[in-house]
Amino acid sequence: MKLGINGLGRIGKLSLWHHVSRKFFPEIVVNLGRNVGNGLQDIAASIEKDSTYGRLPVYLNGHRGGRVIENLREEEGTMTVNGVPVTILREARNPKDIKWQENDVRLVVDTTGVFKDPTTDAEAAGGAIRGHLQAGAEKVLLSAPFKIKSKGIDMPEDAVTTVMGINNDDYVSTRHNVISAASCTTTCLSYMIKPLIDQFGADRLLSASMVTVHAATGSQQVLDRLPGAGASDLRKNRSTLNNIILTTTGAAKALGLVIPEMKSIGFIAESVRVPTSTGSLIVLVLNLQDDLDNAVGRSMINAIYKDYAAGSPYLKYSEEQNVSSDIIGYPAAAAVIESTETHTRTASIKVNLKNIKSCNFEPGQAPPILEVPVTQAVIYGWYDNELGSYTNMLGDLTVFVAESMV
Repeated sequence: MKLGINGLGRIGKLSLWHHVSRKFFPEIVVNLGRNVGNGLQDIAASIEKDSTYGRLPVYLNGHRGGRVIENLREEEGTMTVNGVPVTILREARNPKDIKWQENDVRLVVDTTGVFKDPTTDAEAAGGAIRGHLQAGAEKVLLSAPFKIKSKGIDMPEDAVTTVMGINNDDYVSTRHNVISAASCTTTCLSYMIKPLIDQFGADRLLSASMVTVHAATGSQQVLDRLPGAGASDLRKNRSTLNNIILTTTGAAKALGLVIPEMKSIGFIAESVRVPTSTGSLIVLVLNLQDDLDNAVGRSMINAIYKDYAAGSPYLKYSEEQNVSSDIIGYPAAAAVIESTETHTRTASIKVNLKNIKSCNFEPGQAPPILEVPVTQAVIYGWYDNELGSYTNMLGDLTVFVAESMV
């Protein structure tokens, strides 16, 4: 089976790196939809070099790595990368016009971040994720969360959001043709939440909040520039090199699709962009109703993660003192729990039953005050939002879907 990759941005290029190393797919077709530089030689140079992760030969073979991109044929748009035939398409940007069928591509990963609405018709002006299906692909994976533009429209029956190792069993090959791999933040967060829900149950999680201290992304500006007409968030146009920038994240909404129990828990998710190239951090704050016979403490929280990590290839438990650069390229780790910084505090919360709607009292009766033991836990989880965490897990999900199509 050939793999199609639409886009050669951060996730597109690193997905190509992942798959030419893995060699599950015997051939890869990459759609750029436009000419680049002075031809195929410049495309190859862009594939080979990366400011964050270094050179592709070193990634593949260590410091002895030699030339891995060879056999460039400009007219055919072909090359071999680490021995894997790669075809570069440069004609169509609209998914419905890409020559997937002519190139025998059945499975496509769309990494452009442009086509995120699974309800948009393939013929829509500007293109749509479903255009890949019309162009001949049987299934398409989206390297971003779904975003339905029109309010009141339900998720289509053939669309599903999955995080590998958390809910990939929700994917049904005979039903789902459009699959979202959520986001890097949702992927990390799901591995921070799932062990606790499995241990305590969703009913004991009273509330939760998170802030992701996130590396810069390609949507930000290198230098300050004027905002577009009607722009409401002026911070998006400020220099990512010089600023800590407050922004938003859809991680809370996407998490409910991956872990349905989260829909019953009050949850807030925020994001702060910082001037680093990759390597991000989630600060998760939970309020749990405590059990007086088995109080929740720091050692218990860490033990839960340590046990879960022992049985999961995607959660890592660390007793080291890490910084963000230590996480860059960390292999297939959705989350790296920084156990040295786990903190808990337990207190009795006083609840006046007068403020509870379901409690009725006689006139003049003094409502009782309940004391509920509540533990607040603060947990830190690192993730490489590009190659190490997200792209490697996207690669695993891609192979998982491909194996269901054979």
